Amino acid sequence: MLSQSTHPRIQNLKSKMVLLSPYKLGNLELPNRIVMAPLTRQRALKNNVPHQLNATYYAQRATAGLIIAEATHVAPQGLGYIYAPGIYSQEQVEGWKLVTDAVHQQGGRIFLQIWHVGRISHPDLQPDGALPVAPSAIAARGEILTYEGMKPHVTPRALQTSEISDIVEQFRKGAENALVAGFDGVEIHGANGYLLDQFLRDGTNQRTDRYGGSVENRARLLLEVTEAVMSVWGSKRVGVRLSPSGTFNDMRDSNPLETFSYVAQALNKFDLAYLHIFEAIEADIKHGAVVVPTSHIRERFHGTLMVNGAYTLDKAKTVVEREEAQLVSFGTLFISNPDLPQRFALNAPLNEADPTTFYTGGIKGYTDYPALDRQSLSPVGAK
Repeated sequence: MLSQSTHPRIQNLKSKMVLLSPYKLGNLELPNRIVMAPLTRQRALKNNVPHQLNATYYAQRATAGLIIAEATHVAPQGLGYIYAPGIYSQEQVEGWKLVTDAVHQQGGRIFLQIWHVGRISHPDLQPDGALPVAPSAIAARGEILTYEGMKPHVTPRALQTSEISDIVEQFRKGAENALVAGFDGVEIHGANGYLLDQFLRDGTNQRTDRYGGSVENRARLLLEVTEAVMSVWGSKRVGVRLSPSGTFNDMRDSNPLETFSYVAQALNKFDLAYLHIFEAIEADIKHGAVVVPTSHIRERFHGTLMVNGAYTLDKAKTVVEREEAQLVSFGTLFISNPDLPQRFALNAPLNEADPTTFYTGGIKGYTDYPALDRQSLSPVGAK
């Protein structure tokens, strides 16, 4: 029986579609430019340990050019979502080994996204019921899900200058644990209103020390974290994700064009694997986003650019063919279509995602979406 990747219909289409062509990411050979975006699914065990169900989920999606595993907190203080995985304990490392082994056995490649949520947490999720930390004591509007249900965000505690080096070390140690767990690289989560993004934006960072005020100061923590993570992984195995136009988690900045232009240029010195840009989506526009064009970032960042933001096949093909970006990541489409590259290659029908199961736990809406039959390439039940 022919595998999906060697099926003659797919091979013929690969020769015509740049999106399906190989891409060399440092010394890592990607079979296509279709990336699985990091997706919080809240399927870890209660002690934030990945397990066999997670391994099955990621292995099903191993035909992606690259998988970026879900955001994973680097310290107990960094937790903001129930049943989200961590990467700070030996038990968590062993759990992630199940995942990386399963993906590699299927011929896939997988990075881990590492994060600290900052103010997007709650005392119910913090060690000893402590306040979440942030650059400044400014609460996010809205609510957060705890083990006891939805609760309003609290006003976080502003980090002392002397504590910031501990945050950098937490990211370094998380990167080190990811290496031990068998990942192929890591992505630093500097987007979507979490701690590093909170430091970048002047709407959440009103500090007066060396980590606040000017854009150079506000970007300092992200750059220090990147340097620390690079000390573990070296060149071309570290990515960074940013959301220049994002409003998620009550984020704002007085001049995002200036802020993210500086950050994009500053990241050039690290010889990253890629810069991952989460572009403005409908929700951001609705909430008054000041849109930073990706072309503006492209002009300033000299390495591999990955884009994300409700992309369709046609839009992704156009962006890659015009060399506006080298890679495109897909989120919801990978949730419901474990074999997304094959479906794109054949222009096959796509499974529709069920948002009611995104964060509910268990198999439903996680590992039970149907794939294409390997021989006939027609939809069959999930295995």
